[in-house]
Amino acid sequence: MKGLFLTAALLCLCSVSAFGAEADSLVQKNEAPAKVETSTPTVTTEVPKSGGLLEALYPVYPDEAIAAGRIQGGATLSLIQANTEDDALNILIGDVYEGEGYMFTVQVFGGYFIKNALAVGTHLGYSRTWFDIDFSILEDIADVKQQRKYVSNGFFAQPFLKNYMKVLDSKNLYLFNETSVMVKYSYGISQTDDGEEIDKTRNKTWSIEAGINPGLCIMVLNRFAFETSVGLLGLSTSVIDVEENGESHSRLVFNMVNFTINLLALDFSLVYFI
Repeated sequence: MKGLFLTAALLCLCSVSAFGAEADSLVQKNEAPAKVETSTPTVTTEVPKSGGLLEALYPVYPDEAIAAGRIQGGATLSLIQANTEDDALNILIGDVYEGEGYMFTVQVFGGYFIKNALAVGTHLGYSRTWFDIDFSILEDIADVKQQRKYVSNGFFAQPFLKNYMKVLDSKNLYLFNETSVMVKYSYGISQTDDGEEIDKTRNKTWSIEAGINPGLCIMVLNRFAFETSVGLLGLSTSVIDVEENGESHSRLVFNMVNFTINLLALDFSLVYFI
C-alpha cells in the first residue's frame, strides 16, 4: 500500500513539472522577439562653402600689402593749364582774342584694411579754377566785346570702400574697385567787363556725388604702388545759389545720372602701404 502511494506521488510530481515546462514554452512564444541592435554607419555631410567670384580668388598672404591690418596712404595732384597763342581763336559765334587759365586739384587719402583685400578710408582735397578771357561775340552784327574773369575754390571729403583682386596669384599686380560718396563745397565769382559796365556774379555750390571707380594697382617698389582708375558710374545732386551784382538771388538744383565711362577723368596716384 505504501508503495502505491509513493508511485502516485511521483506521477503527480512529473505531471506538474511537465505542465510548468509547457507553460514556460507558451509564454516564450507569446513574447515579442528581442530587438537586434545593428550599428548604423555615420554619414558626414560637408557644409558647402559660400560661392561667388570673391571666394574663388587667389588667397592673400599675411606679408602682402593688401592683407588685413595694413594701412595705405597717398596723394594725387592734377593741373590743367591752357592759354591762347597770338592769333585769335575763332569759335562758332565769335572770336577769342586772348585767354589763359588753369584747373588745379590736390588731395590726400588714407585707408585701413578691415579684412584681406578690403579697405575703408577717405579722400580730402582742395581745388581751384581760374581763367581770364577776352572775346568778341557776333562781331559782324552786334560787335559785343567782353573780358570775363572767373575764380573759384572748392573743398571736398570723399569716404570710400575699396576692394582689391589678385591677378595670376601675383603680389605685384592687383585690380581694384573703389565705391565712394563725395561731399563738396565751392564758392566762386565771375566778372564780365564790356568797357561800359561790370557785372559780378557770385555762386555757392553744395554737391553730393556717388560712383564707382575701377582701376589697376602696380607695386613698383617695396610698399610703393602706382594706381590709376577711371570713373564708370555716377549719381550727383548739386544745389547752386547765385547772386548777381548783390541784388538778385536765385537757386538752381541739378540731379544727374551718368552711366558712361569718362576716359577724360583718369586718376593717377602714388600709394604707400604700411
